[in-house]
Amino acid sequence: MSVATSALSFEQAAHELRPRIEEALERYMRRGPGCPARLAEAMRYSLLAPGKRLRPLLVLMTAKACGGSIDNAMPAACALEMVHCYSLIHDDLPAMDNDDLRRGRPTNHKVYGEAMAILAGDALLTRAFEIIARDVQPPVVAAACCATLGEAAGAAALVGGQVDDLLGEEGHADVQCSGGGQASQVDETSGSKTTEQLLSTLESIHQRKTGAIFLASLRLGGLTAAAGPKQIQMLDEYGRRLGLAFQITDDLLDVQGNEEAAGKRVGKDADRGKLTFPGVLGIDESARWARRLVAEACELVSPLGAAAEPLASLARFVVERDR
Repeated sequence: MSVATSALSFEQAAHELRPRIEEALERYMRRGPGCPARLAEAMRYSLLAPGKRLRPLLVLMTAKACGGSIDNAMPAACALEMVHCYSLIHDDLPAMDNDDLRRGRPTNHKVYGEAMAILAGDALLTRAFEIIARDVQPPVVAAACCATLGEAAGAAALVGGQVDDLLGEEGHADVQCSGGGQASQVDETSGSKTTEQLLSTLESIHQRKTGAIFLASLRLGGLTAAAGPKQIQMLDEYGRRLGLAFQITDDLLDVQGNEEAAGKRVGKDADRGKLTFPGVLGIDESARWARRLVAEACELVSPLGAAAEPLASLARFVVERDR
């Protein structure tokens, strides 16, 4: 399948939903009483910047595939995008990834300063949970969504993955902890990790840093649609493969991508000595692995029938995108 064909298919699936997401985000970003004007501006600058909206689309597409309502899932979708945006603002800071370009524009701290960027991220994070608690119905589903998103964004997932990513750049040998907390071991004779150990480290980091938010997207969509345990398990398996394929493709785009198309600086991972999939496996094998993961993801959601085609289309888009 060509890039153009896959992208078109994804855009067709998202055509109805993306404008509704933008409208809802705009509504949620209207400045309320007591919010300082400069803070509201910084929040809007990053959240409303042009983007693919993959994660909120995933919430809505999942809800639809599981027989749920787009309207019921929209608050969760917007909250998820706010958490994602907060993480990008903070990741871009000089103390983290030190990026100066995001979505084709200067990063938040380049425009508003580091202190305001941190506070804008903080405000988006807390706003997300306010929206879920207030607008997702019934309350028992709102509570489950809050728990799901909190876990995905917390110390054992998104934040923990970023910590290990930072420690890896600093040359720590024992940065990786798998789900069970078992650190990968350094080869005592050479003082360096084997390829298998490096891949284990990478997978652990990105299953949490990138994959956890993809999993949360699917679970939020499923929860708002009252999906059963078997459907949630199926969505989890799809999401693990989708998240890993997305990160591998991100790493490949940093090596091969075009800065104008990507909307952010490329080549920065190598400049920072960052651990990446192409750096461990090479470009060709990384690309093959990403394609295998997508094929498996598509197969996993096939039992949902025609309703799952947007999810399969999105998975194909993930590895064929140029940004």
